[in-house]
Amino acid sequence: MHHVIIGNGITGITAARTLRKLSKDHITVISGETDLFFSRTALMYIYMGHMRFKDTQPYPKDFFEKNNISLKKAWVSKIDSAKKTLHFDSGDHMQYDNLLIATGSKSNRFGWPGQDLKGVQGLYSYQDLLELEENTRNGINRAVIVGGGLIGIEMAEMLHARHYPVTLLVRESNYWSNILPAQESALITNHIQDHGFDLRLNTTLKEIKGDANGRVTGIITDSGEEIPCQVVGLTAGVSPNISVLQGTEIKTDRGVLINKRMQTSVEGVFAAGDCAQFTETLPDRRPVEQVWYTGKIQGECAAKNMLGINAEYDPGYWFNSAKFLDIEYQTYGTVLSKLRDGESEFYWEHNDRQKCVHIVFNSSDHKFIGINTFGIRMRHKLFNTWLQESRSVEYVMAHLRAAQFDPEFYSRYEENIIDAWHAQFPDHRITQADEKTIRSLIFNA
Repeated sequence: MHHVIIGNGITGITAARTLRKLSKDHITVISGETDLFFSRTALMYIYMGHMRFKDTQPYPKDFFEKNNISLKKAWVSKIDSAKKTLHFDSGDHMQYDNLLIATGSKSNRFGWPGQDLKGVQGLYSYQDLLELEENTRNGINRAVIVGGGLIGIEMAEMLHARHYPVTLLVRESNYWSNILPAQESALITNHIQDHGFDLRLNTTLKEIKGDANGRVTGIITDSGEEIPCQVVGLTAGVSPNISVLQGTEIKTDRGVLINKRMQTSVEGVFAAGDCAQFTETLPDRRPVEQVWYTGKIQGECAAKNMLGINAEYDPGYWFNSAKFLDIEYQTYGTVLSKLRDGESEFYWEHNDRQKCVHIVFNSSDHKFIGINTFGIRMRHKLFNTWLQESRSVEYVMAHLRAAQFDPEFYSRYEENIIDAWHAQFPDHRITQADEKTIRSLIFNA
């Protein structure tokens, strides 16, 4: 049996490792990006000089040899699912018995005039990092970043670290307001502005201008303003990278359509990770999940089903973490940009405008639904346990001290948070759990 995996990101490499643990079958990983798996989220730290590329690679150079996994360095140009054959850009081909499509994402491009000029790029792949190095090799006077999301703020921080002025174009009234509730979105907006970034809200890109050599010279906004620049970062989200599936029998929508076993519409073909789209979504989860840990779980699930082991995708409760310049962000459970019917909220913000806690719960029975934290580190395992146990928001508040994960000697804010709760919900008094209970929760976590 020959298992072939297109892509060696977290999904593809997890699938390969799982297959090897469970079988002695022939495994081939195809990658046109890099030889070894690397931490994609660490790309920004390479550019900023905090890490070297080799520091982002968790496996040794002999990983494939030691695990008896073949590596094919190539880009797939065509998939012939009827003949179970892959065709490569080099002109050769390969046959498979089972195929896993783990091709990841690509930066969105919405047909803007000038989007193919030199100096215009996204930030997703290792090649994108090399392109940014080349585009800023001789220095720049200004960069314009289009889009208000996690990749946008990462790219802004990267360029800011090299002292390049940055303008951000965000179509919403606050940063990432399509994902974050209004309170957190306003907090992050203020934080970006406090760092000296030229943040243009309610502004969209109309056109990218270039010179006779095909290199970007500036952009024009929807209001007609022209902003000179030498780099344009297109960071208005990413989309499943599925162009190689055009003309195949494998059904697609936004991504490759799959069931809970990672199976596509074609027998023997599976998909997982950023490129995959579930036909049946789990409660409070999206049909396309493009984060590191879901890609890892999906890769393991796909590998088991490739071997005939019946396994369904079960990622548990949603969680994620990120960083907005100096502010760390965590989310557990479900906190949407707007409350749904039957939901209530509690919000606390520190006077320094760099820390906040936002909890969502059922209005009727006060069941805890989810939490956002900014500037305060919390324990994932405890929140996951409380969600599994259907704890009340009052229970979560009473035991919040056990969830805090900041290092020793950091300031504590539980009393301030509970005071804010009492001000908002005076009929639902909170008494903090005793020290013995807190220590027990921390130890078990």
